[in-house]
Amino acid sequence: MRRNRVGLILLALGCAEPTASSPRPAAPTIVGVGQKKNSYSINAADGVVYVRLARVRGEDGEPIRAFMQRMFESADSAGARRLVIDLRSISGGDARLLVPLIKGILARDRFEQNGGLSLVVGPHSFSPGQHAATLLQRYAHPTFVRN
Repeated sequence: MRRNRVGLILLALGCAEPTASSPRPAAPTIVGVGQKKNSYSINAADGVVYVRLARVRGEDGEPIRAFMQRMFESADSAGARRLVIDLRSISGGDARLLVPLIKGILARDRFEQNGGLSLVVGPHSFSPGQHAATLLQRYAHPTFVRN
């Protein structure tokens, strides 16, 4: 298993875009279901982060790597123990842009623990969401919720 993880990390690093970052955790953004923006919210009492991914394209708005960095920094600051990722709204895009999500989860053992990661999928989840779910199933052992 350790060798598989190292291989995935090397693959992810090879596909990742270079990032220049300055740590600045931001307050979580909560976006309505009908909107087409990535969003997350943190329930500090339960230690749960809910992430809704709607776009993996980097064409407009906040790049996915910046969104993921902001979300993981906020989750770390809040001491979150569980991560719920809603992949139902992703309608296309480049699956390589999900590398920051996968790297962020694999860098935090608490999300790999039993029950630490849940993926929400549905009949309209398209290729980037399917790729992320497949890789996370193999390396992080999430609980799947079909809706």
